[in-house]
Amino acid sequence: MGPTGTTDEHLMRQLYDAHAGVLLGYVRRLVGGDTARAEDVVQETLLRAWRHPEALDPERTGGASVRAWLLTVARNLVIDGERARKVRPREVAAVSDTDVLPARVLAAGGVDEMLDRVLLAHGMAEALTTLTTDHRAVLEHLYFRDRSVAETAARLGIPEGTVKSRAYYALRALRVACEERGLVP
Repeated sequence: MGPTGTTDEHLMRQLYDAHAGVLLGYVRRLVGGDTARAEDVVQETLLRAWRHPEALDPERTGGASVRAWLLTVARNLVIDGERARKVRPREVAAVSDTDVLPARVLAAGGVDEMLDRVLLAHGMAEALTTLTTDHRAVLEHLYFRDRSVAETAARLGIPEGTVKSRAYYALRALRVACEERGLVP
């Protein structure tokens, strides 16, 4: 009973009529009730039967019944599919920026602009570490805590002229550090 020549379609139809219902029920149980997946496995099983007509010959020596052969092929296809699914990354739906980003990020110009800001902030923090402790303290009070020269001088216990001088040299050193890191042109 090997499918050859013009009888291929007729033999495959007979094979389908005789075994597809049983195969579909069996495979559906193996795949947890997923009918679409079960139908795909049955189709692949019958395709393999067509490619291997020797398996359909009831007279072959030492061979199991055609149905047993089909059930074994279907089971192996399900096992192979599960193995492939486990090693392949999980599929996820495409998401847009609006699905995952807070409104403030989107209002700020989107992901690219936010990333640029983060990288700039990181580079600036790194550049600030190159300054002396005294220079860093003056810049912190003047620019990060928004204090006046007089307030900074009072808090640090130094003259106002020293605050101005340290701020000047600190900003020059900070500019050089930023240039070295490519943060400013």
